[in-house]
Amino acid sequence: MLLACALAGLLAVPAFGQPVQGKEETRGPTGTGAQSVTSGRQATALRRLWGIDDIHVRSTASGSLIRFSYRVVDTDKADILNNKKLAPYLFDEKNGLALQIPTMEQVGQLRQVATPVNGREYWMAFSNKGRSVKPGSRVTVIVGRLRIDGLVVE
Repeated sequence: MLLACALAGLLAVPAFGQPVQGKEETRGPTGTGAQSVTSGRQATALRRLWGIDDIHVRSTASGSLIRFSYRVVDTDKADILNNKKLAPYLFDEKNGLALQIPTMEQVGQLRQVATPVNGREYWMAFSNKGRSVKPGSRVTVIVGRLRIDGLVVE
């Protein structure tokens, strides 16, 4: 089992630039005890490559929204997540659904697009109308070139 976790961690990092087609099984706890990021190696890669950590994916609003949150540790690298021009997607690995961020008439998109600041937490909420993505589901978050595979919905 330990060997399987180690091998899964090795597979998680190269997947950042891969297209959405492939499904990878990665498991294991993070250093913080959260289950959203699947391995310590993946968490380290996300800090180094994309300037983010403390990543969580949670079901909210009675399951009708899936909230992806993260803390910025390097504003230059994390800028891609707050780019208004890029459309984020949350891809459910089991049933192949791609959830999008809803746009509210009076509010706009349910995501933060202000210039990132180091140490602050940011979020984006994906519409889960049919409630097909449930706690325990494995998902992938995609924003432009950024791809985070194997996240577990809390």
